[in-house]
Amino acid sequence: MVYFETCSLTVYLYRSKNRGKTWKVFSLTIIIPMRIDIITVLPELLESPFNHSIIKRAKDKKLVDIVFHNLRDYAMDKHKKVDDYAFSGDAGMVMLVEPIYNVITHLKSQRDYDEVIYTSPDGKMLNQPRANYISTLNNIIILCGHYKGVDQRVRDHLITLEISIGDYVLSGGELAAAVITDSVIRLLPGALGDETSALTDSFQDNLLAPPVYTRPAEFNGWKVPDILLSGNDALIEKWKFEQSMERTQRLRPELLEDWGEE
Repeated sequence: MVYFETCSLTVYLYRSKNRGKTWKVFSLTIIIPMRIDIITVLPELLESPFNHSIIKRAKDKKLVDIVFHNLRDYAMDKHKKVDDYAFSGDAGMVMLVEPIYNVITHLKSQRDYDEVIYTSPDGKMLNQPRANYISTLNNIIILCGHYKGVDQRVRDHLITLEISIGDYVLSGGELAAAVITDSVIRLLPGALGDETSALTDSFQDNLLAPPVYTRPAEFNGWKVPDILLSGNDALIEKWKFEQSMERTQRLRPELLEDWGEE
């Protein structure tokens, strides 16, 4: 019997003993890593963020496979040109459609992709629900914007989801791609030491997280709230919720409007 899950394959093998009267069950779990392909003109800019901390541990555990693709490798001329002047005469260079088409077509010939994401200042804002959604996907492509942007035909025909990380402009989409990837990978089962940690992060329920404390219980006259030392789990949970509500109301009141609608 074989049982399939989204990210794992569990195989149950049955072996009989003594004329089939006794059965033993063996299970084998095979992790199918999430695949993230990042298309960029500056792959070296992304090497450091993806080789440390949680992302590195997730890669080492084979929870995610991250592959960089240098867009210049798919250019049409010997000079590896990936941009040109805008027909409109506006200042700034525009990323050519042909190299982008070539690399995305090549990747799609190897596997199916759930989303082809473009990092864009006018895309949908990255928030926790959107990161949660992306973390459930199997294979995604992230195209890093650069220069003045990409030829509109790329957005019209090749991109399935545009994402912004804020109302400001960066020199390129590489840092945005790193932010998106980090926000997604930490949600993968097994990426964090304690998987419940991600579930209690700010924004998971449209509330800011409550304040946190650790040892010592008192330092420099600054004390940890007594309730956290009481050992009463029910009261502690009540305190945490009240703190989340108060902090959200004070610091990010607009989040409560969405929270109240759910």
